[in-house]
Amino acid sequence: MLGSAAMAAEQEVVLVPNRVIYPGETIALSSLKEVTLKPGRVRPDAVATLADELDGRIAKRTLLPGRYIPVNALREAWLVDRGASVQVVFATGALLISAAAVTLEPGSAGDVVKVRNIDSGKVLSGTIMADGSIRVGAI
Repeated sequence: MLGSAAMAAEQEVVLVPNRVIYPGETIALSSLKEVTLKPGRVRPDAVATLADELDGRIAKRTLLPGRYIPVNALREAWLVDRGASVQVVFATGALLISAAAVTLEPGSAGDVVKVRNIDSGKVLSGTIMADGSIRVGAI
């Protein structure tokens, strides 16, 4: 009997969808269910099965009930949407230049996106910062 208790302790609990999750939908813990893997089964690589890997992420494709969720089927929620007004910042040493711009594509913190300067119409590429501003390099 002790052997079966030890085996049960080794079984891994993973999260899978409990309903169809559609592309663009935010994944909530309420749309997931816990499943205990059968003895001897291990969680495959490149799948998200833990709450911190899934909660608040966005589905990039349809996720089916009871199936593992591939990591490449998820993305972070956008920090800036396409068409959003943002502040573009260029900083080097003591020099700081900022301008208003409009994003041409959505993105999360750390993503490189294209923006259009409102005053000049020039298109720039920059990195989205955690505060939602866009940091650009030398032009």
